Amino acid sequence: MVAPKTNLAQLMVDFDTDKECRYALETLRWPSGVCCLRCGSTRISRITTRKQFDCGDCHYRFSVTTGTIFNDSHLSLPKWFMAVLIMCEAKKGISANQMKRTLGVAHKTAWYLCHRIREAMMEQNPEPLCGTVEVDETYIGGKWRGKNHGRDDGRKDWRSRKAMVVGAVQRGGNIRMRTAPIASKEVLHGFIRQNVADNCERIYTDELNAYNGIGDANTIHATVEHRVKEYVRGDVHTNTIEGAFGLFKRALVGSFHQVSTKHLDRYLDEFEFRYNNRTNPYLFRDTLTRLVSAKAMPYEKLTA
Repeated sequence: MVAPKTNLAQLMVDFDTDKECRYALETLRWPSGVCCLRCGSTRISRITTRKQFDCGDCHYRFSVTTGTIFNDSHLSLPKWFMAVLIMCEAKKGISANQMKRTLGVAHKTAWYLCHRIREAMMEQNPEPLCGTVEVDETYIGGKWRGKNHGRDDGRKDWRSRKAMVVGAVQRGGNIRMRTAPIASKEVLHGFIRQNVADNCERIYTDELNAYNGIGDANTIHATVEHRVKEYVRGDVHTNTIEGAFGLFKRALVGSFHQVSTKHLDRYLDEFEFRYNNRTNPYLFRDTLTRLVSAKAMPYEKLTA
């Protein structure tokens, strides 16, 4: 079994062989015993020479990694386990280049590996935020370059070269972060309706006009005016979500250096998962459970 608060030294002792890793994954995927992936039968026999199972009813052959994020991977399971633990424990993330050097694999292998783990970290059915919720938006990347800092190309607004990220955090609870096209009322209100419970007590934002109208009889909407240097008024502030944005940006600058807009949501999923599980002593075990529960992600789909 996977112990709580697993560290790298313990991992190299407990899961240094393929057999130990497979047994751990089998326990996490089938806690009540192995069952057929096709018909659900429990009449299963083990084919030890091929590391597979054979169904006694439909004769379907499968392994513990069939149809999961591990599917079709030629990387050894001990290295998979090491990569998962490193990504769980790296507060600011780890780049594919660093993963390549740590595991001793090719850059393409490390890049694909990291993105598959991020795919498994994505929340499928997150619970709505409630209580006191802070909502804000930020802009990432796209520095002005060239003559006049690039402002002579017809794009006067500095936001046109950046990716917008909108986030909501429940004080003392979870966070939700997603990319968005523009900071319009339709986009921001849609994000709030999707991620914040209808009975939320308070929603705090800055003075952006697009947030107007999100309060109702059950929800108090209060703002702070950053343009007049008002950042806290009583318990009204957006410092929690801004602090989370700052930590994510430090990860981009210090660990990844640059990311593409295409894959930005996956990096947000990784950050969100670590933030929401910051006090979870079974973070490594729960991440492995997601890996054997999530569907396979072919390389062609990732790079399409």
